[in-house]
Amino acid sequence: MTRRLLPLLVSALLFGTAIGLYAEETDPIPESPPPQSGKASYYSDRLKNRPTASGEPYRPEKLTAAHRRLPFGTMVRVTRPKTGKSVVVRINDRGPYAGGRIIDLSRKAAEALGIVRAGVARVTVEVISLGE
Repeated sequence: MTRRLLPLLVSALLFGTAIGLYAEETDPIPESPPPQSGKASYYSDRLKNRPTASGEPYRPEKLTAAHRRLPFGTMVRVTRPKTGKSVVVRINDRGPYAGGRIIDLSRKAAEALGIVRAGVARVTVEVISLGE
């Protein structure tokens, strides 16, 4: 009996974990979400003029960013604790999908934080106002 139950238990655990991950990404955003800490990266210049998830073209010279869950139009303050530099950006895309990253910034935003050379840096993301 145990041999027959083991595959079912493993499947249930894997399926339950996948559902838990999906629910975390799709749960409603609280009215004032707490600040997030993690890594930020920035978009390649090769993506210039390509459409973002919101339909807007990517413009490296604008202060915009991609976030997995925040509504489009949300304004966030991104701060680099190491330097104290911060910038306010508008969410207009989805991502990043690289592990451990919480936000993808436009080139202008990355320049404001001084992360262009490094490519990736630890930041704190704080919601100023929720969009849509």
